[in-house]
Amino acid sequence: MVTFLKKAFRDMKESAQAQHKVDKANFAAAKAEAKAQFAEAKAMGSPEKVKKIQMEQRDAQIKEANDRITAAQKRIDEAKNK
Repeated sequence: MVTFLKKAFRDMKESAQAQHKVDKANFAAAKAEAKAQFAEAKAMGSPEKVKKIQMEQRDAQIKEANDRITAAQKRIDEAKNK
C-alpha cells in the first residue's frame, strides 16, 4: 500500500511538472503572437502603407480570378472538342 501511494504521488508530481512546461510554452507562444500582432498593427499605421498592402492584395485576387477564368475556359474548350 505504501509503495502504491509513493508511486501515485511521484506520477502526479511528474504530470504536474510536464503540464507546467506545457503551460509555460503556451504562454510564451501567446506572448510572441501578441507582440507580432502589435508590430503588424504599428507597421500599418501610415495610410500609404495600408493603401499599398490593400492594392497588393487586390492585385493578387485579380490575378487568381484571371487564372481561374483561363482554367475554366480551357476546360470548356476541351469539353467541346470531345
